[in-house]
Amino acid sequence: MKRVTVIGGDGIGPEVVDATMHILKGMDLDLDFVEADMGLVSFKRTGHYLPPETLNILESSKAVLFGAITSPVTSDPCYHSPLLQLRRYFDLYANIRPCFPILPEYKLVDLNIVIVRENTEGMYTGLEREEDGKVILERVVSEKGCRRIVEKAIKVSKVMGFNKITCIHKANVLRKSDGLFRRVFYEVMEGSGLKADDMIVDAAAAALISKPKCFECIVTLNLYGDILSDEAAALTGGLGMAPSANIGDHFGLFEPVHGSAPDIAGKGVANPSATILSACLLLEFVKMMDAASSLQSALVQTLNEGDRTRDLGGTLDTMKFAEKVSERLTRH
Repeated sequence: MKRVTVIGGDGIGPEVVDATMHILKGMDLDLDFVEADMGLVSFKRTGHYLPPETLNILESSKAVLFGAITSPVTSDPCYHSPLLQLRRYFDLYANIRPCFPILPEYKLVDLNIVIVRENTEGMYTGLEREEDGKVILERVVSEKGCRRIVEKAIKVSKVMGFNKITCIHKANVLRKSDGLFRRVFYEVMEGSGLKADDMIVDAAAAALISKPKCFECIVTLNLYGDILSDEAAALTGGLGMAPSANIGDHFGLFEPVHGSAPDIAGKGVANPSATILSACLLLEFVKMMDAASSLQSALVQTLNEGDRTRDLGGTLDTMKFAEKVSERLTRH
């Protein structure tokens, strides 16, 4: 039996995770769910944003379902994002963000893509230093990092039935680093059986709106992927409907894209759809394809039949919505 760690985190995180777990526990899955702590609430209670005992639990797990995290409001020189720590510790080098419209009335363009983002290098190295009145950031782009993220994009595209991958870069300005990424992209794509093209990142940001049909799978570096995936989510229904996967070769972290939303925490009004969709990605990761498909279908059916949370014009609270999804699962 595979172990899955469950971490609610901060703000609305525990609510949307509890709602999702209500559904998963009713699915008779061959998974061992274990709870753990991480985030600002954990820090206030234990003095650790990422407690050592949580890391021990994660090391014996296959995956983690995570809710949301709140960064400290005041500057804390000792603060290091526990999510970034986990990405580096478990080498979760691929961030995968499927973006597709579940509710047609909320989409802004006809976009159905997956963004595969390098997750451990680029601008997010955290290697900053002050020097002569300047702050200098070291940006890292390695051939190994480029090669494996393109390889992951090929695998993801084939699973999703996509035929083309677009490399997004800024090699016209960052000639060595982004030039390396572009070169490796075409080398790895050769013989893949998929179409390959590339686009400058600013042109891609515009094309997601003006020519959404020109994209199927996007593969890109860390900062570009962070920005473009939020844009794509907004175009297809909003961050509240956007799931994500952070995966390596042996471990995966699955979380909704939205933040901790402390202003609505504890009110029972949060929409758990993005967390439920993240759970679908988790089930695919542990090779439970039928369960993932059934869960996604039940969610889509629930939403399209009008059972929705308040942010989508409905009347259901967070847990009541989850119960409606569970009801549809038991009908099949």
